[in-house]
Amino acid sequence: MSFCTTASEALQHAPLHPASGWIQRWSHLVPQGAGVLDVACGPGRHMQWFAERGNAVTGVDRSAEALESAARFGTVIQADIEGGAWPLTGREFAAVVVTNYLWRPNFPNILSSIAPGGVLIYETFALGNESVGRPARAEFLLQPGELLGLCKGLRVIAYEDGFLEDPARFVQRIVARREPSPATESFRAQLGHSV
Repeated sequence: MSFCTTASEALQHAPLHPASGWIQRWSHLVPQGAGVLDVACGPGRHMQWFAERGNAVTGVDRSAEALESAARFGTVIQADIEGGAWPLTGREFAAVVVTNYLWRPNFPNILSSIAPGGVLIYETFALGNESVGRPARAEFLLQPGELLGLCKGLRVIAYEDGFLEDPARFVQRIVARREPSPATESFRAQLGHSV
């Protein structure tokens, strides 16, 4: 008896890299059961992390092959978020997670996906990375302080900009909260809901 496994089937069941240390460190800010959006989720390592914590997870990516793996952990949406329309217009999540991905034109869409009281947990490559590896092109590297500027209007909980080892890379990372308006808080309290 022989078994034939396609590359897509192998990816679907392959063990994933562990969740980013930054994501792990700040995931306590996301209430159990709350909705999480993973932007450019790839095969789903962060979807897995949050699903195992009891969160309802949605991942968006353009790779159908990667989404076959990610679908094990929640809802997946195949979309070219760089060349097409944002597929989550009008939807909000208690947390939006982005790692190793930068497409500046979509930042307003990412921010609008954070529910009042929700958090953005973001980590990607920064200027200086060109000296140690890829990505090396300026359009994929954050400029000094750029992530702080992009999160203007959110309450910054944590921010780092610097060099990390193993693997060697320059990154910026941020955790920022969309503060709920007093009216939203009052309404949620009446309903007994919280993000």
